[in-house]
Formats: sequence, structure tokens, C-alpha cells
Amino acid sequence: MNILALTFSDCVDDMRRRYDKSRFYAVPLYREVFKNGSTRFAALPEFAKVPALVEALVRDVRLPACRIAAQQEEDGVIKFATRLADGHHVESVVIPARGRTTLCVSSQVGCRMGCVFCATGGMGFVRDLHAEEIVWQVYAARFMLKQPVDNLVFMGMGEPLDNIEAVLQAVRVISDQHGLDIACSHITLSTAGHVEGLRKLGAANLPTLRLAVSLHAADDAIRTRLMPLNRRYPLARLKEALRAFPLGKKGVLFVEVVLLAGVNDSQEDADLMIEYLRDLPVRINLIAYNPGGADGFVAPSDKQVRQFRDWLVAAGLFARIRPSRGQGVRAACGQLAAAPRA
Repeated sequence: MNILALTFSDCVDDMRRRYDKSRFYAVPLYREVFKNGSTRFAALPEFAKVPALVEALVRDVRLPACRIAAQQEEDGVIKFATRLADGHHVESVVIPARGRTTLCVSSQVGCRMGCVFCATGGMGFVRDLHAEEIVWQVYAARFMLKQPVDNLVFMGMGEPLDNIEAVLQAVRVISDQHGLDIACSHITLSTAGHVEGLRKLGAANLPTLRLAVSLHAADDAIRTRLMPLNRRYPLARLKEALRAFPLGKKGVLFVEVVLLAGVNDSQEDADLMIEYLRDLPVRINLIAYNPGGADGFVAPSDKQVRQFRDWLVAAGLFARIRPSRGQGVRAACGQLAAAPRA
């Protein structure tokens, strides 16, 4: 039983199918794994009179063969590398803040999007993560690192909508109230603009799930230079998909913009972005470039970042500067890159 890939309802169905046992036994099993971070369910009182079932569960219930291979910390930010069963690695980041603790999770080993300012993009694509490998990152942060994670962002390694089925199942497991219980309203999926993935996500009926789009430029030539995916899904097609996306009753679209000096930080760039986003319900996060991608990029000055924000705000858009944390351990936006196995 691949327990970290199962919602509570899945677990109930699995118990009935495998062992002909009712919900009564699924409740303590699921609780012990997801609430207590343990598979030591044999001693639970609910199993006292069913030794044959306990024997079968001890044999069958498995956590993914993952382990924390490395850990670094800077100013409370914790980056940890997970070694997967096949020897590949992914990185995750715990970011504590006032009133919440956020975990930045990975959805792929590497990434096929090829964004030139991103260290993960420079790795190329290795493979998708399975749902249980995504959930394991939350499990590890909560129960191994003892971090009270209550907010989740799919902004680590990989393009979540390029691995949409595994990501959606992981979200269902992570948000299950019987288990890890991180509400969809506290989970953000970030995409480079994968239009087909947006369509599938919109059809998944998760209206409170938050969506972030990495925009970076509102000019096709500049965006294509930075993000090769723009050739396949140019700005006009992306906007059409964003207009059609069901954001929910009070939903907003989060827009991520990494600013690179002399590339996308001018007033002309701001004006194009204002025009592109004007009729969308957006909140814009501005992030100064963190070294990690292709050579030749530098971050704008703090003054220039503030100026770019002011241009957007003056036009009536909600825009804020998102400070980078964890740069010293390469845990900031665009810096995650675990090497594939040798």
C-alpha cells in the first residue's frame, strides 16, 4: 500500500479491496501515518484483535524510499535535499514567517521549460516525481525536520503543470482533512504558462487552490528569450487561458516577475505589463534576480525595483516587492538545482 499517494477515501477503498476491512481500520492507520508521522500502528488499540490484519499491514504499508540527504540553513530558512529511490535528488525549502510556515516543494527532477535565469532550467528534464514523492517532502518537513508547515507553494524544481496528474493527486492527499490537512486555499501552484496544464487544472474542480503565473515580460520577443515555453504558448494564448481559468468567487491570480537589469526592468517593460494585466484580477510579486541561471544576468538596483513597482501601482495594479531569503545557501527563487545521480 503506497500510503503517501492515498487520500483517506482511497485508503478506505484499499482496505476494503485488499483485506475486506471497513473504514474502522482505515481511520487509525491513516491517522498514525499522517497525523503522527509514524507507521507503528501495530500497537494501536483498534488493531488489538486482528493480528492477521496487522501482519498484512506491516508487510504491505510502505513509505517512499526517500531520505534527507543534505540540509542547510540561513536565517531560519531551511533547504533540504531529498534522495529518491533511484538516486536522483530534489530540493525543498522551509520558509518561516510571521503567522505561517511555508514549504516550497518540487514536482520534477530538473525541468523541461528551460528558463534561462533559473538554475533548475539549466539542469534539463530528468523525470517527473510521483505523487508520493511530492507528499513525502511535506511529510519530511513536518515529522523529520519538526517544522509546522501550514502553507505550500509549488515553486521548487520543475513545472507543476507539466506533471499535472501527480501534482493533483498530491494536492488531494496534502489537503485531506483526515491527514496533513493543508487547505487548498493555502496551496499555490506556480506555472511558467503551460496552457494545456491550465486547462486540466481548471477542470479539476479545486476552486480555492491558488494559481501563480511566472510572467517576467509582456513582450513576446523578451519572454521567449527568457522562457522558451513562450514559443509554444505565446502571450496572447496565455492570456486567453488565464481569462478562462476558474479562479473561484474571490480568487485572484498571482503574477511572478523576476526583474533582470537591462532586460525587463524599463518603463517600457512596465507599460507593456500594465496593458497586458490591466483587465485581470492580479497581485504582482516583483523579485530581483537571484544568481543561479545563465551567466550574464544581474539584478537591478533596489531603487530600480522600487521604481518598477511604483510604475505598476500608479497604473492601479497591486504590486509588491518580494524579498529573497536563503540566497547564501542557494535556496532563493531560481536557485534550486540538485544534480542528477552520477
